[in-house]
Amino acid sequence: MIQKKLCMLGSFGVGKTSLVARFVKGIFDAKYLSTVGVKIDKKEVKVGDQDVLLLLWDLAGEDSRSQVQTSYLRGAAGYFLICDGTWAESLTTAKSIHKRALETVGDIPFMLIVNKKDLWDRWEITAPDLEALAAEGWKVQLTSARTGEGVEEMFMKMTEEILRANPLSEAAVEP
Repeated sequence: MIQKKLCMLGSFGVGKTSLVARFVKGIFDAKYLSTVGVKIDKKEVKVGDQDVLLLLWDLAGEDSRSQVQTSYLRGAAGYFLICDGTWAESLTTAKSIHKRALETVGDIPFMLIVNKKDLWDRWEITAPDLEALAAEGWKVQLTSARTGEGVEEMFMKMTEEILRANPLSEAAVEP
């Protein structure tokens, strides 16, 4: 079985932990619990005939007082940039984190996740914002950790992308 490390990056409160909980345990909890440092979960998935153990590193969020610790990205096969569709500044933060991630791990697969699709009527992030990023080659996925919409797909698309980018890698990644 191949093991792949995926990191969840973004501002505080955008739903990183909720997305992982929805994917791994199939649950959503509306209570906000801030991640301190990093929380690691695991889930086994199958892509074609390949079994893959995903090691999901949920990193503490970023705000004006603290930055995401990009050193946690070392050894990652890919990462998600999570933002909250109802909070435009979270997209600005995701772009900033992406620049630092590129400096740390280089050009590895990543995907922009715009969470809280269930609150579509309150969105501040616009279609032109996302279209501009897609034009730059960013993969964009809309999700709702609350309803589960798009959550399974985001993880499966990323796993497929990672396997395409590095098909022969069988190296295990230890948390």
